[in-house]
Amino acid sequence: MVLQDLGRRINTAVTDLTRAPTLDEKAFDSMLRDIANALAEADVNIRLVANLRKTIKTTVKFSELPPSANKKRIIQKAVFDALVDIVNPHQTPYQPKKGKSNVIMFVGLQGAGKTTTCTKLARWYMARGFKTCLVCADTFRAGAFDQLKQNAIKAKIPYYGSLTQTDPVVVARDGVEKFKKERFEIIIVDTSGRHHQEDALFAEMVEIQNAVQPQQTIMVLDASIGQAAEAQSRAFKETADFGAIIITKTDGAAAGGGAISAVAATHTPIVFIGTGEHLLDLEKFNPQSFVSKLLGMGDMQGLVEHVQSLKLDQKETMKNISEGKFSVRDMRDQLGNIMKMGPLSKMAGMIPGLSNMMGSMDDEEGSVKLKRMIYICDSMTVKELDSDGKCFVEQPSRMTRVARGSGTSVREVEELLTQHRMMAGMAKKMKGGMQNMQKAQGQLGGANRQQQMAAMQKRLQSMGGAGGGGAGGMGGGGMPDMASLMKMMGGGGGGGMPNLGGMDMQKMMGMLGGMGGGGGGGGGRR
Repeated sequence: MVLQDLGRRINTAVTDLTRAPTLDEKAFDSMLRDIANALAEADVNIRLVANLRKTIKTTVKFSELPPSANKKRIIQKAVFDALVDIVNPHQTPYQPKKGKSNVIMFVGLQGAGKTTTCTKLARWYMARGFKTCLVCADTFRAGAFDQLKQNAIKAKIPYYGSLTQTDPVVVARDGVEKFKKERFEIIIVDTSGRHHQEDALFAEMVEIQNAVQPQQTIMVLDASIGQAAEAQSRAFKETADFGAIIITKTDGAAAGGGAISAVAATHTPIVFIGTGEHLLDLEKFNPQSFVSKLLGMGDMQGLVEHVQSLKLDQKETMKNISEGKFSVRDMRDQLGNIMKMGPLSKMAGMIPGLSNMMGSMDDEEGSVKLKRMIYICDSMTVKELDSDGKCFVEQPSRMTRVARGSGTSVREVEELLTQHRMMAGMAKKMKGGMQNMQKAQGQLGGANRQQQMAAMQKRLQSMGGAGGGGAGGMGGGGMPDMASLMKMMGGGGGGGMPNLGGMDMQKMMGMLGGMGGGGGGGGGRR
């Protein structure tokens, strides 16, 4: 992915400078040149790149820095702030309100991924407690309604469309009126893809807009069009006057930096970016969080929100841990929760310092390993699942039976049980700590979000993670526990800790447990 490569290159340039034995102006200029080259190759506008170099130079004023100044921290912060400024449109997008109908209309070019993004956004709002629905007003493209219908059914979202009505204005108006009567809070209207030179389609777009009176019009842009995004977005802006943008396919080989920076130049807020093909692959865009993730500094707030939106019910598991217990079923539930969180690389991008250590780790391989562990648990009897695992030691034939039933090997079953023993031991040690933590969480219930996030950061640090945040997280940020986690996930073992196929489940689940409790996390915890 080009954006990941861009982040690595910028991070390397800053890290090389801050680790250099002599921090002089020549080395500083060399770093600026490396960053500028990386941005230019990612298709960021040359004018913006030149402005960034000038901004960093002006901010740092290297020759004027006193000897006592922390040059490394000043340089890191200047780079971070300059990058944020490039992608920050300095505009606030519309915020949907609960308890009223919010009509959101989608526009954009053909093939940008509008229909899929409509479903992703509907699912995103649904996960946050909104009553959402979809209206297909794309009567031009063959199969558009079928695609939206399949996506909506998969995501369990109500939808409206017609196979007989060919007038998109009528379909849009009827669908919106129907859902307004049914008191839906988020009504998303999908329209036909069009090109800025197609006058008839543009006129149709305006008619639909007049018919449904959307509170927000969102333009969907494919990251692969690079700097051409600016011209396209300006053309749509003049006609549809959209108030926000979603950039899709940022996971591809295209230079997505060009599209993001070009859109920022139009001063239109980017509200989300699409990071993959699955329904969960939609991330809220925040300039600070985006740059933070780009540079491997994580996005703690995004991670907490992501876990909260999944409504992971860990009430029973946390109750057992607080009592010093951890059954095989508890382990199986945690495995399922990890699977729900999406690709490991996406989760890693939100954890400070971890994305830069991902290397070429394969999400598919990690997913297969997790699934095999779940198959093993699913092949156990109710008694075995609710046990502490000792019955397998006393009767080894049980392992053979479970291996056959799950299509795995006896060795894999043994390794899973070894992992379980380690985690059960950890649960016993955590008994007192969990009780204190739950008391503290109860006291935090009425606290504001900032206090909850601060508590979340402290909890992560106690698990071996780094609160990171801010520019100080660049260049390593002190993440020994996460580094060892990635080493183990990559198959490196580490510290003699038993791991199944290279994945240290103890650390993975410890991390998930921490996330679930942060800021009023997983469902059922409060």
